[in-house]
Amino acid sequence: QVQLEESGGDSVQIGRSLRLSCEAFGGSSGRCMAWLRQAPGKEREAVAHIYSDDKIVVADTVKGRFSVSRDDARKTLYLQMDNLKVEDSGMYYCAAEYTPNWRCFRLQPRDFEYWGQGTQVTVSS
Repeated sequence: QVQLEESGGDSVQIGRSLRLSCEAFGGSSGRCMAWLRQAPGKEREAVAHIYSDDKIVVADTVKGRFSVSRDDARKTLYLQMDNLKVEDSGMYYCAAEYTPNWRCFRLQPRDFEYWGQGTQVTVSS
């Protein structure tokens, strides 16, 4: 099991940057993690998948602007968001599922069992 706590959300203007954090409390072995977001009236979507062997796959929609990193102790996951756009606004979640790496990238939002409470990102012009 794992408990997840996100932080770092804020209200910023277009073009600015934010770094979100996700602190994980619990077993890391065999854990697939993801950053997901949900805008009002839209479905939840994944912006990055992080495999248990540290491979990271960033969604095409944010590639080049968003990046993921984790600290050495593998307790905190970061989402660096640069050149933010209005359409990046939404609630950002960290999620985890214990699953083999080959399945990690294929996980849909509904497949993740563990979720943080979310952190709000608002980008305005």
